[in-house]
Amino acid sequence: MSELPPLRDVIRRHNLSASKALGQNFLFDHQLLARIAKVPGDLVGAEVFEVGPGPGGLTRALLEAGASVTAVERDRRCIPALAELGEYFPGKLRVIEGDALEVDAPGLFQGKPHVVANLPYNVGTALLVGWLSSDWQPWWTSLTLMFQKEVAERIVASAGSEAYGRLAVLAQWRSTPRIAMTVHRSAFTPPPKVMSAVVHLVPGEQPEGVRLPVLEALTGAAFGQRRKMLRQSLKGVAGAIEAMEQLGIDSSRRAETVSVDEFVALARALS
Repeated sequence: MSELPPLRDVIRRHNLSASKALGQNFLFDHQLLARIAKVPGDLVGAEVFEVGPGPGGLTRALLEAGASVTAVERDRRCIPALAELGEYFPGKLRVIEGDALEVDAPGLFQGKPHVVANLPYNVGTALLVGWLSSDWQPWWTSLTLMFQKEVAERIVASAGSEAYGRLAVLAQWRSTPRIAMTVHRSAFTPPPKVMSAVVHLVPGEQPEGVRLPVLEALTGAAFGQRRKMLRQSLKGVAGAIEAMEQLGIDSSRRAETVSVDEFVALARALS
């Protein structure tokens, strides 16, 4: 909106700076932020949950896209800047001061929001794992999340690749993730040491007859000793060796060669 002051002016006026302790890196590029806000699709009239809005760069883009935004911010220094932004979009921005790891996010919404966030690097993976481990169908419609590029590649990795591991299986067994865009480190203030990427995840159906704790135990054991053959890494998981024989999964293979579907089949046999 033309009436909105430039984000850099807001930050200067409120004497804000990115906190390394909170994993903050600010984005100022309005066109880039608008592109991120378009990743989930049409947001007119939609609810959005945002984590770590900071001074509100992405929040602006989401509000301008027509969304109603509920933002959780731990850094109380940013609350006045967000409150000021809310005045430009009456009734469209709700700000909750708190830790996203502790907030009951599902309880904040009547329906299923889109989650869109430039996640703080130090809690991003923990938040994603929590959202993927929720009841299925999940409380969210989609996830559009900024990560370090290395983490993004782990989320979308295929079996046989170096990045493939527990995070890929957890993300892919009942959702479809893709890297929507990469973001150069120079786009941030201060610039981080690594490149970033936006990952978009859409939930799917949970495979029948599979319990998440069983899948987590399997992948934890398999990838915890990923250089060992499955007959060694899974020997502590009751029934795993026998189930592999029944399914025709060669126990001399290593975890990184086992596809998501094969892990799901093995977890189903043990569930």
